[in-house]
Amino acid sequence: MDGMLKAGTELVSEGKNRYTVRKMLGAGGQGEVYEVLCQGDSKKYALKWYYRHTATNRQKKILDKLIERGRPDDSFLWPQDLIRRRKGESFGYIMPLRPKNYKSIVDLMKRKADPTFHYLCRAAYNLTQGYHALHKAGYQYRDISFGNVFFDPKSGDVMICDNDNVVPNGTLDGGVYGTPRFMAPEIVRGEKKSSRNTDLYSLAVLLFYMFMLNHPLEGKLEAKIRCMDIHAMNRLYGTDPLFIWDPADDRNRPLAGYQDNAIIYWELYPGYLKELFTRSFTVGLKEPAKRVTENMWLSAFANLISGIMLCTDCGAENFYDPSRDEEESPHICWCCHKQIKPPSRLVIGKNNIILTSRTKLYSHHIHGDYDMDTVAGAVAVNPDNPSKWGIKNMTGQTWSYQRPDGTQVPVESGRTAAIARDTSIDFGDTVGRFE
Repeated sequence: MDGMLKAGTELVSEGKNRYTVRKMLGAGGQGEVYEVLCQGDSKKYALKWYYRHTATNRQKKILDKLIERGRPDDSFLWPQDLIRRRKGESFGYIMPLRPKNYKSIVDLMKRKADPTFHYLCRAAYNLTQGYHALHKAGYQYRDISFGNVFFDPKSGDVMICDNDNVVPNGTLDGGVYGTPRFMAPEIVRGEKKSSRNTDLYSLAVLLFYMFMLNHPLEGKLEAKIRCMDIHAMNRLYGTDPLFIWDPADDRNRPLAGYQDNAIIYWELYPGYLKELFTRSFTVGLKEPAKRVTENMWLSAFANLISGIMLCTDCGAENFYDPSRDEEESPHICWCCHKQIKPPSRLVIGKNNIILTSRTKLYSHHIHGDYDMDTVAGAVAVNPDNPSKWGIKNMTGQTWSYQRPDGTQVPVESGRTAAIARDTSIDFGDTVGRFE
């Protein structure tokens, strides 16, 4: 594949680092991406080299600010060095190279990536956390779509690329407004420019794709369109958007035999996740200020991660849905269609933690800090009596365990609290009860 830069070309960055072009990796609307080798540390990086017409002063100013401030968190393949050749020529920037084991959301939709539900939920959590860090830093992304996100199906780790269009929130200059099908209705209608609120809409669309493998507005109304021209797209995504599962209007329900993913996957998830999607594409379509925030998504995904239970008949992953218990409706396995009896769980506020031999208790469960990486406890099985399970305290604090008779027992760091119905643990910031 021929590109603007030839293999073997040597480039010097503004940071005085020397890079050698190895090969071209691909091309897009703004420029070409190359694999380069840094002569200083012998590491491989990616270089985005702009076409002449996209190598504007405005783009360079954006890159200068991004490089100066640094990335919001580790999930971003952030610009870290700028390269110019000669005055009047094009330029490019250096960023980390994406590992080959990371797949795109398009790969997920095409079944080229097949994560477990656990790692899919992890990916959604990490992705949302990344954009939350970006927004907290005062930025707007402007182009959230499935072309800019990659994830590891075996860990749920994510990488967000194409960050060279990130600008401070409230920036009113031109540039990228988004990707078709992901842009907020008010942008499609030409009423607003990009902002954090329009990012939240695009994020909701991306998350819906991840879980449902379908666009949230593409049901019968999309199936009837014979020519998807600009007028049809403006109507479907801008002037007359209608959620496929709108509880008050069924005109745009998914069409069986054509949009089966939306029909199948919608039934697999618990009510609290479906409620967030419903809010995103009903109220959120018309009132940008009332869109689902990152923290709302993070709370839901934390519950999804901790609420996975395995069917005892076929081993399939299923989600615990607290609303089914409230309605006295049984959990039915989506795979073998047999009834599942939910195992014991630890209830901490709105968190329902299904207890299996591999369950971990995270900082978020205790402190509500959205930290689903720091382990605070783990299920421990008594080696002398496998029927006896407990929660091992892996914090530096002492917990207080309350037995059914009301007696309090201290659980020091490294000790285990028995899992038994009608008992509870006071973690200091909150109390959890076993059910």
